[in-house]
Amino acid sequence: MKIDLLDTLREKNPIAFNISNFVTVQDVANGINALGASPIMSEEQNEAEAMVKMANSITINLGAFTEQQLNQIETVMTFANQYHKPIVVDPVAVGAVQYRLERCNELLAQKQVAVIRGNIGEVAALAGVDWNAKGIDAGEGSSDPVETAKKLANKYHCVVVASGKTDIITNGEAVIRVFNESDLFKLYVGSGDMLSSTIGCFVGVEEDYFEAAQTAVVVFDVAGEVVAKSMSKPLAGSFGPQLIDELHLIDVKTVEKYANFE
Repeated sequence: MKIDLLDTLREKNPIAFNISNFVTVQDVANGINALGASPIMSEEQNEAEAMVKMANSITINLGAFTEQQLNQIETVMTFANQYHKPIVVDPVAVGAVQYRLERCNELLAQKQVAVIRGNIGEVAALAGVDWNAKGIDAGEGSSDPVETAKKLANKYHCVVVASGKTDIITNGEAVIRVFNESDLFKLYVGSGDMLSSTIGCFVGVEEDYFEAAQTAVVVFDVAGEVVAKSMSKPLAGSFGPQLIDELHLIDVKTVEKYANFE
């Protein structure tokens, strides 16, 4: 695993273009900035080409959207493919709402993406695997999470990150499991969106998207675990701001010390 990509990211300061969920946009922007990349957000279709051309990567969050915003998203993805800019997609709640699932599958079928990052319920829905998702939560299912993630990666020829108690990263063949975790990730709504945007930052500086996704997940998970262990009690409201602080403070040596993966 290329953990020193963290240093590369900070040296290059990539521009990370995000189409964000309005619920978490500030967390996402602050997290990107703290990590060492440069966030830029837009909801305007008329500036889509200019935004894509200047950006090193594009992260698209489908947590809260309208038909008008979907038109912008489709335009952005078209330009991203045209200019060979990597796309990260966060398919929020596609396992719980059929409309979201249909629209997300339409986008993924038409455009090439670098990474899909979601919880296992979202990943299963996109892969066509039975799973009982619960709103934005993963829910429950009996299918093998690793095989489910691999199926989705092969379906759309991309890297898949399935988040959970153990994070799974796969390119459809190789699999990395990351065991660093904290229950506070589940209690802080912005954490999943921040992870997707963190992956977006790393794919902006590393052309091997499997390597980039691995490193992003480990850096983010270690940062969260460090914060959680420093708390005398689990404070969900305090976790988010301290996670942003730790994304700024964390270094390669700390990640190497605490990273737990295979």
